[in-house]
Amino acid sequence: MRTITVRLKPGQYFREGIEEVVARHGVAAGVILSAVGGVRYAFLRMPKQDSGEHTVKKIDGPLEIVSCTGTLSPDGCHIHASVSDREGRCYGGHLKEGCPVFFTVELVIGVLEDAIYKRLPDTETGFDELEVVTGRFLV
Repeated sequence: MRTITVRLKPGQYFREGIEEVVARHGVAAGVILSAVGGVRYAFLRMPKQDSGEHTVKKIDGPLEIVSCTGTLSPDGCHIHASVSDREGRCYGGHLKEGCPVFFTVELVIGVLEDAIYKRLPDTETGFDELEVVTGRFLV
């Protein structure tokens, strides 16, 4: 595994910044090892409701990133994040676009050089889901 370390700065967006790093470095299969910093506010998709709908909530900040994990590929990135407000309340969910960096986000990505991640439509979930290609074989 090799690593990529970058700093996202104010004026950049958290998720979009991660996706830009994946594209710029040609990451075929990656994981978020660390993301330390903050965002001005966050858009997080919450778990599926009983009705089948997905709710996206805007969490006002500034917010500290307390956790972030995800699988990264050119086909799409699946990222979950937890953020905390000034009172220490934490919120978590699927990271959506449009979360502006506050002062900084120090991002470390692990690149898995023996795999390729693909995202393919899944009729059961309604999402593009992870498929792992190792060599020439779909696992």
